[in-house]
Amino acid sequence: MTATPDLADLLDRLHVVALPMRVRFRGITTREVALIDGPAGWGEFGAFPEYEPPEAAHWLASAIEAAYQTSLALRRDRIPVNATIPAVPSGQVAELLSRFPGANTAKVKVAEPGQTLGDDVARVAAVRALVPTVRVDANGGWSVEEAVAAAAALGPLEYIEQPCRSVEELAEVRRRIEVPVAADESIRKADDPLHVVRAGAADVAVLKVAPLGGPSALLKVAEQIDVPVVISSALDSAVGIAAGLRAAAALPTLQHACGLATGRLFEEDVAEAVQPVDGFLPVGPVAPDPARLAALKAPGERRDWWIRRVIACYRLTR
Repeated sequence: MTATPDLADLLDRLHVVALPMRVRFRGITTREVALIDGPAGWGEFGAFPEYEPPEAAHWLASAIEAAYQTSLALRRDRIPVNATIPAVPSGQVAELLSRFPGANTAKVKVAEPGQTLGDDVARVAAVRALVPTVRVDANGGWSVEEAVAAAAALGPLEYIEQPCRSVEELAEVRRRIEVPVAADESIRKADDPLHVVRAGAADVAVLKVAPLGGPSALLKVAEQIDVPVVISSALDSAVGIAAGLRAAAALPTLQHACGLATGRLFEEDVAEAVQPVDGFLPVGPVAPDPARLAALKAPGERRDWWIRRVIACYRLTR
């Protein structure tokens, strides 16, 4: 983890915002994040509320790196991005895809609790009718047998992301299906983020800046993984998305579209939304609009909650 600044200075630079979402995603309709207006730029601390301090501390380290340290050496100035389709009815797909102009790849959420494989098949088919390349993300929601059945039912896919929870299950699914398997949670929630690849359980590594502790930590992991890397958002605000774009721009090679257009899922964000052009987003710094920061300011009790959380995580970053 990166060196930490003084806690009082960190808290003095903190802004807590609540971003309304267009559709329910990860079970929420409002996304809260804490932003740090640092001397080197803006950082984002957005660990999901259920994450305990040992895990959330990595997200704070990422925010501190962005806010207090110098930027990365970049290799490209724009990044291909995928559309993201939540677990919505198939009839809503066309309207959602219209928010991702030029995207040639779409990631579709599947294995949603309370839904069926038939729901997933209909959603994926609706996406495939409009976008040539489709990947799906199960967030570990299937058993091995369910994942194998889904791979057969869903049609041609670029890959299936995190079909099951454990590395052992991923490896078994990978042996039994022809569709490539991508790992997300098995990397960002692991004590050893390289284990899933060493175990022969993934064809693609989905890496997220904040859960891995920041861009520098992510790039160290990417250097040691001998499978293609996809940089993805952790439902970030415009500030976090900018960090993800910079990390993607610093990779030596980039073979797949990245999951960094999730800002389209918000009704309002802290900065003006940048429209993808021909399926690409530009790489560059982002500074929140002061008027938006004020309008999206979280209630006082929620700011207090985030301050307590920062303090708890701060102790673990030193």
